[in-house]
Amino acid sequence: MAFRRRNKSYPFFSQEFLIQNHADIVFSLVIFILVGLMFEATAKTAILFIQPQYNTSIVTPDGEVSLYHYGWKDCVTLLFYLFITIILHAVVQEYILDKVNRRLHLSKSKNTKFNESGQLCVFYLLSSLWSFYILATEGYILHPSSLWENYPHVQLRFQVKFFYLTQLAYWFHALPELYFQKVRREEIPHQLQYICLYLSHILAAYLLNLTRVGLVLLCLQYLSEMVFHLSRLIYFVDETHRRTFELWSVGFVLTRMMTLTLMFLAVGFGLARSENQVLDWEAGNFNSLPVRLLVLFLACSTQSWLLWKFFRFQLRRTRDFRLEQAKKRAAAKQQTPRALKRDSVGHHENGALRAENGTSPRPKKLKSP
Repeated sequence: MAFRRRNKSYPFFSQEFLIQNHADIVFSLVIFILVGLMFEATAKTAILFIQPQYNTSIVTPDGEVSLYHYGWKDCVTLLFYLFITIILHAVVQEYILDKVNRRLHLSKSKNTKFNESGQLCVFYLLSSLWSFYILATEGYILHPSSLWENYPHVQLRFQVKFFYLTQLAYWFHALPELYFQKVRREEIPHQLQYICLYLSHILAAYLLNLTRVGLVLLCLQYLSEMVFHLSRLIYFVDETHRRTFELWSVGFVLTRMMTLTLMFLAVGFGLARSENQVLDWEAGNFNSLPVRLLVLFLACSTQSWLLWKFFRFQLRRTRDFRLEQAKKRAAAKQQTPRALKRDSVGHHENGALRAENGTSPRPKKLKSP
């Protein structure tokens, strides 16, 4: 299975060979794990990679339900879905983005940004729809108080745990993709910033059993980011179209405000009224005053930092736009209207009609009726 068009072959185990064939190598590892399910001796080990672990069955009026919690075996499952994410990344790049790039004929810098926005736009769209589906089916939208009631939320349904595992797998896969995609050194710090922010926040929600609040925050964040990267894709196709960026600007500020409001409502007031406020690592209860203050501090600092960067960018953009307009007006004032000079008969020079010898022809007299 070839994901990339190979214009040139490289020596085995070289750096270029690894970059060019990384998707095929990972695909081979996935096939090797799946083949392990076919044999009894390796089936128990292979199932650790594919199926989420730590499940318990509970009998409810609707029937038997399997609930999950987290543990160290999740790292093995996370590794398998990291491989799957790398394969899907290569599929989207090869069969969608590369075909569009060949038609647009973008520059190298714009081509890199187009690929980044294309990958993230697909991921944000699917993840936001998936998270919204979970919120609707679990009843969190109609009952907002369920986001903090009955904490700690140690037992998770399959779709909730699988969602968090795939989210972590995607953001962990983004780290080696910096190497596979040959990202320029000056762009690596910026990409590492948002990758580490996503990883830290998703891990905190998963390990602190704040998965319900995390689902809502991820849905809001992904919708906002999807609009931004969709606007950037539209801009690369038509550079005169900028209205979607204005829509994203409004949505970005609203998302920050809604995130802070929800965090104070759920963590600052909801969990603070809970009866069980004793730190218990074994029971998964982290509802204590120091932990709540730490979570609120991290949330407020992150959202404030994002808002500061946003307003700083908007002010710099407005200042650059005004300077550009001022330069254009100054250049227009300095340019004097040039006279049209031609030697042919009947053409204008300085607004007067001239003949071949340079004299103006006499005006033709009108006969009175």
